[in-house]
Amino acid sequence: MQIKCLAPEGIPYLIATAAVTLIVGLFNPWLLLPGGCLLLFFAFFFRDPPRQLTLRPDAWISPADGRVMAVVPWQDPDPEQPSQIKITIFLSVFNVHINRAPMDGILTQQVYRPGHFHPAFKPHVSELNEQNRMAFRQHQLNFAVHQITGFLARRVVSDLQVGDSVRQGQRIGMIKFGSCTELLIPSGCDVLVKPGDKVIAGKTLLAASQSPAS
Repeated sequence: MQIKCLAPEGIPYLIATAAVTLIVGLFNPWLLLPGGCLLLFFAFFFRDPPRQLTLRPDAWISPADGRVMAVVPWQDPDPEQPSQIKITIFLSVFNVHINRAPMDGILTQQVYRPGHFHPAFKPHVSELNEQNRMAFRQHQLNFAVHQITGFLARRVVSDLQVGDSVRQGQRIGMIKFGSCTELLIPSGCDVLVKPGDKVIAGKTLLAASQSPAS
């Protein structure tokens, strides 16, 4: 049974921490304190609070909580792919780590790529770190979400399979313990955020297409 306001990925951590804390506490009651603190940390980190979504068919909402690190042009290694705009969001350990669909669409490709675990706030982590890349299509619009690990984040979680349809604001996965999320959108879109802006998954508008998607 899923506990409201708690991501299901956190339940094994809470159960294991509680069990170990109780066992070691039988031998040394002082060890209940660090165990209890760790239990509270996991409960805080894996929180999944209810959220009033901002829905707008012709715009991309933030796929993650955090702070915008960069808004830059981006070119796929495949030269036949069109150029895009990449919006990079850094998630600290204090942010909610649930990822949400930035726009309605169908998952057309999902590629997991092994890599390093450099701190997620450093430049070029998208080229080096382990990540999960999800490509979506909505009619004539193509966009993508990259879940990227960090120094503490060692696992990305995706809720989707290729062919799945998603609704704007729907949960699509999470990244554990500090990370980076990228949104890639078509060039020529109107970007509504800048580096340094704080964003909220499912609420903050990041960019709008030049014409409403139909």
